[in-house]
Amino acid sequence: MTRTAALGALLLLGACAQGPTLQQRLSVFMGQGEADLVAALGVPTRTHEAEGRRFLQFEQRRTQAVAAPPPVPYYGRFGPRYGYWPQPPGYVVVGCDITFELQDGRVQGFSTRGEGCR
Repeated sequence: MTRTAALGALLLLGACAQGPTLQQRLSVFMGQGEADLVAALGVPTRTHEAEGRRFLQFEQRRTQAVAAPPPVPYYGRFGPRYGYWPQPPGYVVVGCDITFELQDGRVQGFSTRGEGCR
């Protein structure tokens, strides 16, 4: 019985495990060259150069469904009706902008901005 309980506990803990965060996945690019960065992430959306530094911005966008609001009573001319007026689900675009800072052709740092970066 203890062996089964231990296996069950192990499976339960394994189900709760999470993968690496976005910060951990992006930190792999620190010190790498621009060609390696573009090969891994694709062509940047924007580039900018200032004071000997180069900035590459990558954008990620995805659409997420948002649950419909709770139903509201339908009020007619003579008071509330039986049933509810259905509300459609909504959709929202969630974005994440990732900007890498390069100096002498090597990644020196990065920053993220947006709701989709969590």
